[in-house]
Amino acid sequence: MKRIAVLSGLLLVGAISLATAQQQQPTALDIQQVKENLYMITGGGGNTAAFITDKGVVVVDTKLPNNGPGILDKIKSVTSKPVMMVINTHTHGDHVGSNSAFTGTVEFVAQENTKTNMEKMPMFQPAENKKFLPSKTYKDKMSLFSGKDKIDLYYVGRGHTSGDSFVVFSALKVMHSGDMFAFAKGLPFIDTSNGGSGVEYPKTLAKAAEIKGVESIIPGHSPVQPLSELKAYGEFMAAVVAATEEAKKAGKTVDQAVADFKLPEKFKGYDLGRLKPAVTAIYSELK
Repeated sequence: MKRIAVLSGLLLVGAISLATAQQQQPTALDIQQVKENLYMITGGGGNTAAFITDKGVVVVDTKLPNNGPGILDKIKSVTSKPVMMVINTHTHGDHVGSNSAFTGTVEFVAQENTKTNMEKMPMFQPAENKKFLPSKTYKDKMSLFSGKDKIDLYYVGRGHTSGDSFVVFSALKVMHSGDMFAFAKGLPFIDTSNGGSGVEYPKTLAKAAEIKGVESIIPGHSPVQPLSELKAYGEFMAAVVAATEEAKKAGKTVDQAVADFKLPEKFKGYDLGRLKPAVTAIYSELK
């Protein structure tokens, strides 16, 4: 029995190692034009934006590890200009994992809390990788460049993490939302270990939806969406939080709250696959 247990343990470790290795293998990527000088690169993690300015290319999010060369190949298919800046919307490995592929004169930018969160990640612990951490940060809002190349960065509150940036390409009226709006009709991952908040989530989305001059959204993991979908998503999250608060007041356990969970009919069709983790996160904040 002991030998069988040891062999089973080795097989489990091997399976986990294989799954991890597969996650970090380069993935076939696709590129599509969002506006005349703005592209979205999909696959291999979160959606990457490539914004072609007069001086070079600004990249938003770098996917899982080992996808950097693929991102660069896709960028080269639409422009010969070099990448000069990488903006990370938040700290997760499927959005910062290939930062190290962007070498040379490249500036890394993020919200200040995201930099703090990234500094704790194992991939940035080696001394030679610290240069791929953000060297430019901001607290609430920062503007980069001007005219048709202008990019506005907004931090409007906690949600997915404690440092989620909304990246607005001002002249194009397009926003990259990162994973604050990852899936158009599905519950988010609320990363409380990196300062995320379920209670604050809908409030943050409501503020983001009020940012002026935005008509369409590049979500974290979905096709391009109109602004109306971001607003609807904020209403959905508000309903999720309200239902969870009612369950907590009624003295229900997390499991009871999940079993009895109901939302207004207008949200029929939304994916509640992450309901228990979301309710757990919200319960942890409620007194």
